[in-house]
This record gives sequence, C-alpha cells and structure tokens, in this order.
Amino acid sequence: MSSSVTGPDATPATAPALPLSPRVPRSRVIMASLVGTTIEFYDFYVYATAAVAVFPALFFTGQDDTAKLLASMATFAAAFIARPIGSVIFGHFGDRIGRKATLIGALLTMGIATFLIGLLPTYYSIGIWAPLLLTILRFCQGLGLGGEWSGAALLATEYAEEGKRARAAMWPQLGAPFGFILANGFFLVLTLVMGFVSVAEQGADHPFLTWGWRIPFLASVVMVVLGLWVRFKLEETPVFQKAVEQGQKVQSPLAAVFRTSWLQIIQGTFIMLATYVLFYLMTAWILSYGIGKPENGGLGIPYRDFLVLQLLAVLLFAAMVPVSGWLADRFGRRSSQLVITTAILLFGLGFGLVMDPASVGTGADVSMGRVLVFLTIGMTLMGLTFGSMSAILPELFPTNVRYTGSGISYNVASILGAAITPYIAVYLNANHGVGAVGLYLAFGAVLTLVALWLSPETRDVDMENVVTRR
Repeated sequence: MSSSVTGPDATPATAPALPLSPRVPRSRVIMASLVGTTIEFYDFYVYATAAVAVFPALFFTGQDDTAKLLASMATFAAAFIARPIGSVIFGHFGDRIGRKATLIGALLTMGIATFLIGLLPTYYSIGIWAPLLLTILRFCQGLGLGGEWSGAALLATEYAEEGKRARAAMWPQLGAPFGFILANGFFLVLTLVMGFVSVAEQGADHPFLTWGWRIPFLASVVMVVLGLWVRFKLEETPVFQKAVEQGQKVQSPLAAVFRTSWLQIIQGTFIMLATYVLFYLMTAWILSYGIGKPENGGLGIPYRDFLVLQLLAVLLFAAMVPVSGWLADRFGRRSSQLVITTAILLFGLGFGLVMDPASVGTGADVSMGRVLVFLTIGMTLMGLTFGSMSAILPELFPTNVRYTGSGISYNVASILGAAITPYIAVYLNANHGVGAVGLYLAFGAVLTLVALWLSPETRDVDMENVVTRR
C-alpha cells in the first residue's frame, strides 16, 4: 500500500498540472466551493449568535444568567459532536460516488435543519421539548457541516493548477468570514430596525425575541436554493474521475483511511487545533464576554455596539485568507503555519493584559478602541491560519480516501478545539478571569506547534496518488 504522505521524512512527488475541463469554467468551481461554505457558515453563525443573545432567554429557565448561557453553549457544542459523524457519512459517499452529489446532500442537511430551527416553539410553549428539539436540529447542522467543508476543499484543490493549490484552496475558506458577515450583519440590521438592545433592558416579550430572531434562520432557505443551483451545474473533479477510470475506488473509505493514513489523521487534527480554538474564542465566546454583565465577569457592551466591532474586525479575517494562501504557496505550508501559530500563542498570553475588565473598563467606561484592536488582531491571525488549511489537510491524504480523511481530521479537531471552547472559556472567565482564557488558547497553540514540527511539508505532493486497495 502507498500514501501520498507517510510521515515526517517522506519525500513528496511533484504534482502535475491538472487542467480544467473546457466544460467547467474556473469561475464555476470557485463559485461552487465558495457559495456552499458561505451558506454553511452563515447557518452555523446564525446559531452561534442566537445561542448567546436569544436562546438563553427563550429555551432555558432559571435565574442564574451564567447557568443559562452555559446550557445554551452546551447545545452549541452538540454540532461539533456531530461533525466527525457527518465527515464519516459524507466522506464515505464522497470517496465512493463522488464529490458533487455528496456536497449537494451536505448542503440540504444543513439548510433544512437551519430552517426548522426558525420554526421551533420555545420553552414557554412546549416545555422541555423545546431545548431537546433545538439540540437535535443543532446536531443535524453539525452533520451537514461535517460533510461540507472537506468536499468544498476538495473541489478547490483537485481542480487547482500546479504551484497555486493553496491560493485556489482559499476560496472555500472565505465562506467563513463571508458567512459571519452575513449572519451577524443580518442580526445587526434586525436589532436596529426593531429597536432591540438586550434581554436585561427590554425583557423577553420584545418583538425581536418573540418572532424577529427567527427571520435569519428562515431566510437561509433562499441561500440554499442558490447553492443547489450552482452545484447542480458542476461536474466531478478531474482527480476523482481519473481514480474512477483506473478502478481505484475503495470499498470502505473509513476502514482504508484508518488502515493506511492513521498518522495523517492525527497530524491533521492537531494542525487544525489552534485554528479552531482561536476561531470560536473570537466569534462565539467573545460575544458572550463583550455583552455579558460586569457582575458576571463581562464587559457590559451593548449588543449592537459589539456586533459592529465584530463586523469591522472580521473584514481583516476575510482580507488575510488570500494572504494565507499566497504565503503557503510561496514559503510552504509548514513554515508559514509555524510562524503564524507562534503569533497565536503570544496573542493568547496577552489576553489578561489587554482585555481584563480592570484595564479595559466596563459598561459606559469600556475602551471600545482597545476592544476593537484586540478583535482585529485575533481576526487577522484567524485569517492567516485558516486560509491555507483547505490545502494542508487534503494534501495529507491519497485521492481515494481524501474526502474521508481530511473530513475526519477537520472535524475531530472541531471537538477538541471548538465544541468545548466557548463552554470552557465561559467557565474560566467566570472563575479565573480573562487571562485564563488566553492561557487556554496558548496551550492549544503549543499542541499545534508540536504537530506542525512533526509533520511533513505537503506543498508538492501528487494529488493523484491513491492507496492500494485490499
């Protein structure tokens, strides 16, 4: 048996150019990979925003605000438990029947679950069934996203030209900041139009909390229809087509990837770890910290004001994604990520100095400029580390187990680095202060640095390489 990368000392083969079929314009490949991930991340962020600002008041009971937020974060984490399962299910079909059909199934799974969340009755209507159904639909969101990312990354990398794979692979990564802007921008506009500030100030009977929050979930159906239209017009990738023509498909991709590429799964998981920890500290947890009551360890910034800060900072996230792809093609995946992850470690060590309430202020006295600088640095690092991941993880695996292998790595990392991150961060901040949250990020960065140091450079691997069937 063989694998495209077998360990730190492997000598990769030079990848041949893979010209696009004349029937498949490059713009269509870009659109298919970008639109799908934008929709998927929009759906995911809509939930993340609601999990902080809406669900604690509507789906959970009790007087303790921190306890309700933790319960809401627990449902948020359910999707990350589902994502590795989704990567196995969709990875099986992606490696067996093709990338195109599998991506359509992943998009439908995510889209239907998101739409149904917008129709859910609250705890005050159906009692305990409300958080239970919310958790089930959140789980289904995770299944869809678990199959989406690796498929979109494969569309980009398996169509890419020689020497430009990371720059091509950055397109699906742009779906993350674009989805964030759409989701949070939608919530910002709604709160402005409906005059909503916070539950504490206006109560749970405000129109935004009775029906307004549902609109972003229901509106996702329009985006799903657009995504389906683009993907139905797409053709299968030339790399997968060649594997089919040569009879190189494996009967059980899951068994094959663990038999031939178990080391790459471990490497990919920990290479992605710090990215995930940073990602969900800068999106889900930071929102709860920024708008949280000062007596509960938060900064007390009005919800709308904080959303504006996040939306400004996420522009740097989007801008750095193509820079990340260029750096990875120019200097190599491993070298560029070692430098960026070191910067993430230093950023984590600075949390206490920059964002402690005693120094940044709270409520009307908070330094908004200082908070914006913190968010901007975090989002800049996020774009730099995230942009090339859609090249790095697929390059670790052979063609006929690539969908399954890259999906498992990406989504197991989501459990270790994202599922519990907002929950742990809320707990650490409440009991030990914001500096402890930064140490948590620094620890994740150390683990990623070790994984990168022990992993090979994958810039020049042959994307047509396959594992020997058994």
